[in-house]
Amino acid sequence: MFYRQSGVRHNSYSSDRDLFPIPADRYALWFFLALGIAAPWLIDGLYLNSYMLPWLLWTAAALGLNLLTGWAGQMHLGYAAVMAVGAYSTVHAVRFGIPWEFALLIGGLSSSVIGSLFAVAALRVKGLYLAITTLAMQFVMDWVLNHSPAISGGSHASLQSPTFALLGQDITSDAGLYYVALGWCVLVTIFLLNMRRTGLGRALVAVREKDFAAAILGVNSFYYKIIAFATSSFIAGVTGAILVATFYFLASPEQFSVNVSIQVLAMVIVGGLASIIGSYFGAALILLMPGIVNGLFAGFADMVGLQFGPETLAHIPNAAYGALIVIFLMVEPMGLGKIYGNIRDYLLVWPFDQMKK
Repeated sequence: MFYRQSGVRHNSYSSDRDLFPIPADRYALWFFLALGIAAPWLIDGLYLNSYMLPWLLWTAAALGLNLLTGWAGQMHLGYAAVMAVGAYSTVHAVRFGIPWEFALLIGGLSSSVIGSLFAVAALRVKGLYLAITTLAMQFVMDWVLNHSPAISGGSHASLQSPTFALLGQDITSDAGLYYVALGWCVLVTIFLLNMRRTGLGRALVAVREKDFAAAILGVNSFYYKIIAFATSSFIAGVTGAILVATFYFLASPEQFSVNVSIQVLAMVIVGGLASIIGSYFGAALILLMPGIVNGLFAGFADMVGLQFGPETLAHIPNAAYGALIVIFLMVEPMGLGKIYGNIRDYLLVWPFDQMKK
């Protein structure tokens, strides 16, 4: 009964363009934000930094890719490459004595430059051809990281990250590192929530739907594709840097391989293209569900007395996890965000929708 549009009156254009005109949406937002802030007191430190922190950071990465793939319609299989550029640029900048605040900007801008080079391919090819082109660029970046000791230390080496610090204060506690991840994820979310209401967001959607028709309407597809790649890459670069500084504590080429690009793309697709809340759901499913499925399967095997070898126990839960993703997409091809939207739309009219039956 709390999802209602009755009583919501718009007396100005600004009120009509509110992000959350329905009070229940605002209450839910503040509730989950309060839970996020209180998480260090509600969750054990092990779970906080092993599950919550990486979930927030990978959500930020998924939001950045969703900006490019969901809003602008540009397929990208080299997202981990631009994350690596931001991570290594930031770590090297800090090692040269640059404060973390400026080092993160350097990492984001470096990723934007590389991401703009990816955009050059987007100006000539589309669809699967663009996906293969960006995948080739991912392999190029993998080769550079594995064969450039001055950058990464070599294929079997790692680059130690300096202690993360803000405003000259070292952040080493579990709660402090978690709040860094939470703050960055909230900033990216706020940016995307507001961007989709702007002329830039509408232009990106026009390019996604049909770039030739957008050009007829005066939308410069060349310019907006460059903007989309650069902005998405900036988010990826800063996210990669924070991921290394707060979770991995070192940078290695394996952390930003092609598998990571496919993983982030899976988060976007499973969560829902152009869906902000879907990115949260998709990141949670791809990142957290394998461990949950493994635990449930092992518990079920013990309960019924089944004996499996280590190899079977390692692969059957992964098969069940993959089947779970397929089931989700069969139920709603537009992703988990659409399932949430369907439930919300149902609650908007319940129980009055029963009157038409």
